[in-house]
Amino acid sequence: MINIEGCGLGLRSDFLLDVKKSNFQPDWWEVTPENWMHMPKLFEKAFEEAVFSRPTIAHGLSLSIGSVDKLNRKFVKQVKEFLDRYNIEYYSEHLSFSSFDGKQSYELLPVPMTKKMVNHISDRVKEVEDIIQRNLILENATYYYVPYSEMREVDFINEVLEKSGAKMLLDVNNVFVNSVNHTFKARKFIDEIDKSKVAYMHMAGHFHDEDSNMKIDSHGMPINSGTWKLLEYTLKQINAPVMIERDNNIPPLETLADEYKQMKKIVKRVQNG
Repeated sequence: MINIEGCGLGLRSDFLLDVKKSNFQPDWWEVTPENWMHMPKLFEKAFEEAVFSRPTIAHGLSLSIGSVDKLNRKFVKQVKEFLDRYNIEYYSEHLSFSSFDGKQSYELLPVPMTKKMVNHISDRVKEVEDIIQRNLILENATYYYVPYSEMREVDFINEVLEKSGAKMLLDVNNVFVNSVNHTFKARKFIDEIDKSKVAYMHMAGHFHDEDSNMKIDSHGMPINSGTWKLLEYTLKQINAPVMIERDNNIPPLETLADEYKQMKKIVKRVQNG
């Protein structure tokens, strides 16, 4: 658990300049350092007003914690500078890799779910934490194929969290998507995940690809009813802050505010029993 409460929203440049004139403010923001470390001057003032007016979490894209490449310490130091500059206490990333042979793909690629990878990621987590001087939070990622795996996803995640000491960003949509694509029960995954490690949660949208007959984690659609129901089930077991993440086909802020209010109602309903 982290020292942030309520419901959050991912801050995006698409609607940043509308935040101040809007009547809507989430309980907290989540920002992606890679998108803001070198932002245009046009956005600087509005960004600072937003993140200094609400608690803010940073959620990265290119740490590549599961890569066999040497850790990009220069980049991690840049992330620390960003966190310090904006007084951001919490930094989360994906349990995946995105770089190989020194090149950054900016794609969240799946890691083999093996004991060897548990040890490798745990060592890298500690190396990152030594630099950023913060506890790292790792998110369960979507995957469509994973090579050389010898463990179930939930067991792999639990072992990484236990050995590394990292906290977890539980993406409810990712659980839903993976459960359909890989034919396991989403609620059983929630039952078995180490709830003491969950710092906060994500909600997002996905779509069904007819050609492959798979759920695709697009972050570009409204949240569907199945994912809302899984959130409600999860909230009955895990009392953690939750937010909406929208990265593609970003609608006006007022549309996101409506979805945010729907999430807020679900949270309050569960809390009130």
